[in-house]
Amino acid sequence: MTATENELKALVRQKYSEIALQDKDTNAASCCGAGGCSTEIYNIMTDDYNELAGYTTDADLGLGCGLPTKFASIQTGDTVVDLGSGAGNDCFVARAETGETGKVFGIDFTQAMIEKAQANAQKLGFSNVEFRLGDIEDIPLKDNLANVVVSNCVLNLVPNKKGVFTEIHRILKPGGHFSISDIVLEGELPEKIKEVAEMYAGCVAGAIQKKEYLSLIHETGFQRVTLQKEKPIIIPDDILANYLNAEEIEAFRNRAGGIFSITVYAEKANLSKSNCCPPDSGCC
Repeated sequence: MTATENELKALVRQKYSEIALQDKDTNAASCCGAGGCSTEIYNIMTDDYNELAGYTTDADLGLGCGLPTKFASIQTGDTVVDLGSGAGNDCFVARAETGETGKVFGIDFTQAMIEKAQANAQKLGFSNVEFRLGDIEDIPLKDNLANVVVSNCVLNLVPNKKGVFTEIHRILKPGGHFSISDIVLEGELPEKIKEVAEMYAGCVAGAIQKKEYLSLIHETGFQRVTLQKEKPIIIPDDILANYLNAEEIEAFRNRAGGIFSITVYAEKANLSKSNCCPPDSGCC
C-alpha cells in the first residue's frame, strides 16, 4: 500500500470517528457526514429506510447512498456480511430478513463505530449480530462464509477497490451474491474538487467512473452483474461554493455526465445453480 493510500485511509478513519459522535441531522445535511457543510435542509445522498423492517433510528447516521438491503434478496437463515457497518443500521435490517436462525456480521475499521453498533445491538437484544473491527481490504472472516454481502456508500472511500471486490468474492459461498450501493462518476470532476481531502471523506472525490467500477466487478470473477437502481446526486451550490467560483459552478452544472448513486448486484459462480436472472431484474 502506498503512502498516499495510507494517508487517505487515516483521513477517512479520523473523519468517521468524528461522525460517530455526530447526530443524524448533522450527518444527513452534509456530504456523506463529512461535516455540516450545507445550509440546505435535505439529505444529499441517502434513501429513506423508514419502511424497511428492522430499521433502527439510533443506528441510522444518515451516511448511506442507497438501500442495498432492500435489494439483497436475503433469505431466512442466511449469513450476511455488511462492509462498513457504521452504527449497525444495515445489519439490523438484514437481521430482520435472515431471522434468528441466520447470522449477521458487521465490519468497520473505526473503533468508535464498532462501539456504537455493539451498544445498539445490546439494546435490541440481538445475539446473532456481531461487529468486528477490521479493514474491508482484508476482511476478518473465513472463506466461503456468507450467502450475501451488502455495503452502503463505503467502497468509494477505499483506495484499492479491486482488493475489496476480491475479498468479497473470497468470503462469499459459491452461488452467493452481493448488493452494494455506492457513488460513481460519469465524466470527470473538476480538479479543485478532486484535490480536496474533505470531499474524499465525503464520498465524492473518492468515486471512480461507473464503467471502471463495473469492470472491476467483472474482472474479479463475478457473474450476472446488474444495476438494480441508479439516481443522480445533486450537490447544493453552497457546498460547491467552498471549492469553485460562480463561473466554475455554472460549468460544473452544464457539463456532460455527473455524480450517481448506484446499487449493483453480482453473484459468485456456482455451476450447479440454474441460469436464472438476478432478483428485481424482472426476467425470471
